[in-house]
Amino acid sequence: METFSVSKLPFFFIFLGIFILIRAHFIFSSNVSYDSKALLINGQRKILISGSIHYPRSTPQMWEDLIRKGKDGGLDVIDTYVFWNVHEPSPGTYNFEGRYDLVSFIKTVQRVGLYVNLRIGPYVCAEWNFGGFPVWLKFVPGIHFRTDNEPFKEQMQKFTKKIVEMMKSEKLFQSQGGPIILSQIENEYGSESKAHVGVEKAYIDWAAEMAVGLNTGVPWIMCKESDAPDPIINTCNGFYCDYFSPNKAYKPKMWTEAWSGWFMEFGGPIPRRPVEDLAFAVARFIAKGGSFVNYYMYHGGTNFGRSAGGPFITTSYDYDAPLDEYGLIRQPKYGHLTELHKAIKQCEQALVSSVPEVIKLGKSQQASVFSYGKGKCAAFLSNLDSEYEATITFKGKKYTLPPWSVSILPDCYNVVFNTAKVGTRTSRTKMLPSNSQLHSWATYHEDIPALEGSSMPTANKLLDQISLTKDTSDYLWYITSVDINPSETFLQKGEKLTLIVNSRGDGVHVFVNGKFSGSSYGNTESKRFTFTGQIELKAGKNEIALLSLAMGLPNIGNGFEDRPKGILGPVILKGLNQGNKDLSWKTWKYRVGMRGESMNLFSPKGVSSVHWIGGSSSPVTQQLNWFKANFDAPGGSEPLAFDMRGMGKGQVWVNGESIGRYWSLHVKDGKCVHGCSYNGTFNVPKCQQGCGNKLNQRWYHVPRSWLKPTQNLLVIFQEVGGKGDMSKISLVKRSVS
Repeated sequence: METFSVSKLPFFFIFLGIFILIRAHFIFSSNVSYDSKALLINGQRKILISGSIHYPRSTPQMWEDLIRKGKDGGLDVIDTYVFWNVHEPSPGTYNFEGRYDLVSFIKTVQRVGLYVNLRIGPYVCAEWNFGGFPVWLKFVPGIHFRTDNEPFKEQMQKFTKKIVEMMKSEKLFQSQGGPIILSQIENEYGSESKAHVGVEKAYIDWAAEMAVGLNTGVPWIMCKESDAPDPIINTCNGFYCDYFSPNKAYKPKMWTEAWSGWFMEFGGPIPRRPVEDLAFAVARFIAKGGSFVNYYMYHGGTNFGRSAGGPFITTSYDYDAPLDEYGLIRQPKYGHLTELHKAIKQCEQALVSSVPEVIKLGKSQQASVFSYGKGKCAAFLSNLDSEYEATITFKGKKYTLPPWSVSILPDCYNVVFNTAKVGTRTSRTKMLPSNSQLHSWATYHEDIPALEGSSMPTANKLLDQISLTKDTSDYLWYITSVDINPSETFLQKGEKLTLIVNSRGDGVHVFVNGKFSGSSYGNTESKRFTFTGQIELKAGKNEIALLSLAMGLPNIGNGFEDRPKGILGPVILKGLNQGNKDLSWKTWKYRVGMRGESMNLFSPKGVSSVHWIGGSSSPVTQQLNWFKANFDAPGGSEPLAFDMRGMGKGQVWVNGESIGRYWSLHVKDGKCVHGCSYNGTFNVPKCQQGCGNKLNQRWYHVPRSWLKPTQNLLVIFQEVGGKGDMSKISLVKRSVS
C-alpha cells in the first residue's frame, strides 16, 4: 500500500484547485435546452412565468424596483426587446448609456434573481419608432428590409453579432453563469412573409442559421413563425394561445406575448383588459400543456422623446399592465395574477411530468388532468361557456364553475384558485397637487421661414419629408410663393381663395404671408389626408409656408420602410380667373425643424441662446411658441407628472430631457363601452374607456431622477395657439390607495 507523502502535496492542491474550478463552473453556469414539455435548465424542466419590461421606457433608477415587483408578483423571467435605433443612431456609432444601458439592465435582473429572455430582433415593432430600425438603414443602397436582401442581412448580422458579443463579454448568457436563458431572432415575421413569397423561407433559414452560429449556449426562438427551422422554437403571441402547438412535437409550447391590454393613440379611447379574462387565457394555456408565458406588457412605461411609432401612438405606454406607467402596482390585475402564478407553481411537478388527459365534463366543461408519481395529479377544470356557471362532478366531488373560468386543483381535489374569482381589492389612483410652483414664465416666438436670403435646399417639386429630416425632427417646412395679378376677381370682391394640400404626413399647419391659416391632421385609418381651407392673398407676391408634421414613423406592415411621408401633393389653389393652379411643381424651399431645436432651447445650456420675453402665464393664441419656467422638486417619493390639459399640441422637456409629445385631444363619443364583462372572447374594442369629453392623455410622466432639488427647467414647444394656457399646467404626484 502506497503511503501519501508530503512531497505530493503540491500536486494534490493543484488537482484540488482544478476540481474546484471545474465544480464552480458547473455550479455557476448552466446548460439550457428543451424538450416537448418545457425548457430545461441544468436538466430540470421549468414552468416559467415572464413579464416584459422595456429598459428605454423607464429610467435606470426605476429598474430594480420594477424587477423586484415582478419577482414578488411571481415572475421567473424578465423579457425585453433590444432597440437597434437607440443603440446605433448612426452607422458604427453606438450608445449604451443611461436608459439605453442594456448590460446594466440585465445585470439588475440578475442581481434580483430572475432570468432574461433577450429579444434581439432586431425588428421589434413594439409601437416603437420605425419598428426599432435606425432611420439611416433606410438609405443604405439597394436595401429592402426583412427579406433575402444582402445589404439588409449584412447590417442585421452586424448588429445582432454586436449585441451577442457584448453579452458574452459580460458573461450574461446562462451558459456562462448569467441570467439570459433565451434569445429571439426576428419578430412576428409570419404576416410579413406574405410580401416576400419565394424568398421568405430563404431569409428565415438564414436568420436562424446566423443566430445559432453565434454560439450563445441558449435556445433561440421565433414568435409567430410557423416554419421556424430547427433548432429554433416557434412561439405564440396574442390574447389567447391555448390553441397553439409548436411546429415540431419535440419543441415546448411557449407564449411570448400574452397581451395584458393594448396601446393608446392620441384622441382614441383607453383600452382595458379585465384580469379575469387574462387569468383565464393563461390558465387555459397551461392546461393545454403550455410551459412558458410572458406578459406583454408587465410594465409598459413611457415613450420618452420621439420614440413612439405608429404614427399617433401616445407618450404613455401604460398598456393596462400589472405595473402602471409610473411603476405603481395596479390592482386587482397585479394581485390576481400573483395568486394565479402561485397556483400554477403548486402544479409544476405534475405539469412537467405528463401530457394532460382531457376529460369532458359537460357541453362546455372539461378537466385537464396531469398525473405523476403514485396516484398523484393536478387538474384544471374549465368552463368555456361565456354566459352560465356550471356545476360538474369530478372524481366524485361536485364543483361550481363560474362562466368563462378555470379552477386550479394542485391535488385534483382542492380548488386553490379560480380565474373569475378576484380576491384583490381594486386600487384607486389619484393625481394630487405637489405644491411645486411654476415661476419665471417666459416666451420665445419661433420664426416662420422666409424665401429671401436663405440657403435652404431647393427643388422644383415636393420632396419626401424623411429624405430631408432623416427623422431628426418632427417638422419640415415646405415654402413657395405665388404671384397674384391685381386684376383677379377675388381681389375685387374682397374674397379668399381655397388652398388644397394633399399630404402623406401626419399633420400640416398652413401659413400665408406670415399669418396662420389653419391646420389639418391625418389618422391611423388612412395613409394620407387633405387640408382644405380659405386663405387670404394680396396682389403681387405671396409666400406660402406649409409646416408638415410627423407623429412617429410606421412600425409595422409590409414595406413600411418605403412609405412616403410629408406633403407630396398635389397642392392646389382654387378660385383664380384661369381656374385651378397646381403649385406642386413650383420652386419649393425646405427647412428641417424649428430654429429652437437647432439652438437646443430645451436644454439648460441652450436656453440662453435667444432673448426670452418675460411675462405672466396667461393664455397665448399665437402659433409656434416656446415657453419656459422654473420649479423646485417636491418632497416625497411619489411618481410625478405634468398636467398638460391647458395646452394644445407640441413637445415638452425637463432639464433637457424630453418627456415626449403632448396632444390634448378628447376621446370621441361612441368608441367606449359602458360596463365591461370579463366573460367571453376579448378584443380591443370590448372594454374601451375614456369617452365623455375626457382627454385620453392628460398627465405626462416626469421621472424623479431627472430633477434637481431646486431651479429645474421646464421648456415647452407649442405648435399652435387656441390652447396655450400655462396657468393650467401643474406638477402633480401620483398616489395609489
